[in-house]
Amino acid sequence: MELVRPGTRQAEGKHSAPVVICCGEGMLELTRADGQARLGTAGDTLNTAIHLARQGLPTAYLTALGMDSFSDEMLATWAAEGLDCRLVLRHPNRQPGLYAVTTDERGERSFTYWRGESAAREMFALPDMARLMPHVAQARLFYFSLLSLAILPFEGRQALLALAAAVRKGGGQVAFDSNYRPAMWSTPAEARQWRDAAIAVADLGLPTLDDEQRLEPGIDAAAAQRTWTALGCDLTIMKLGPAGCRLPDGQIIAPPAVLAPVDTAGAGDAFNAGFIAAWLAGTSLEAAAAAGHRLAGWTIMRPGALPARD
Repeated sequence: MELVRPGTRQAEGKHSAPVVICCGEGMLELTRADGQARLGTAGDTLNTAIHLARQGLPTAYLTALGMDSFSDEMLATWAAEGLDCRLVLRHPNRQPGLYAVTTDERGERSFTYWRGESAAREMFALPDMARLMPHVAQARLFYFSLLSLAILPFEGRQALLALAAAVRKGGGQVAFDSNYRPAMWSTPAEARQWRDAAIAVADLGLPTLDDEQRLEPGIDAAAAQRTWTALGCDLTIMKLGPAGCRLPDGQIIAPPAVLAPVDTAGAGDAFNAGFIAAWLAGTSLEAAAAAGHRLAGWTIMRPGALPARD
């Protein structure tokens, strides 16, 4: 998704109370196509948040950006998609992170990151976060990922898990995706420790089997789901890549068609959004999984982790 200038479009319904609050890091995304470089914005939980907003679900994003012009443009882009940006904090002397994308002939992507000093890493240290936390705790659904935890210092990770627990205490639900990026952790054991702590405060788990196997080599989908249940997550949907997803009863829900992807980035984020929107609407797990597959299928047939709407 390419950036738009502030004031070019106005978000619809941006003052409605959010049903879903997603937490994480929105980044600048640099891509190359047809000999030209394009600057956009994306990020795992941000992608899910915008997909939810596009489906008409009042959705807010909790993060931090800088005071620079790029941050202004990112905010304008998110708002133009209908995302509630009232929970976006502004850091006085940090900027958003940046990553560059390289795509091979099979649609698989590799990434180069510049995010070590991003504003989002200090979101829980900013003074205004204390003011926002009571509002976040009233969400119907709070969504974050292992990558949301990975970017934060120790105290920030503790604060994020405490916020998720507060949502549950307030009657809301928590969804968690174990989006594992090895480069973001000192060891797999450290990542497993924080993944397990997040599972313990989650109602809905949306892991990917590939990530689970990187964290626990040799584990299969059924065993991974049992682990999530034992740690306290009530409902775990295991994403299986092109094979579809596995429901808690062992049923495999396959995608409606076999596709030759243009770009696989953002597929899991899109599936999560399609599933969550249908699940919150009260559909069956089978119907929610099918909705997730449809949105993921639409995404992988277009370039970018968060394609522009057709």
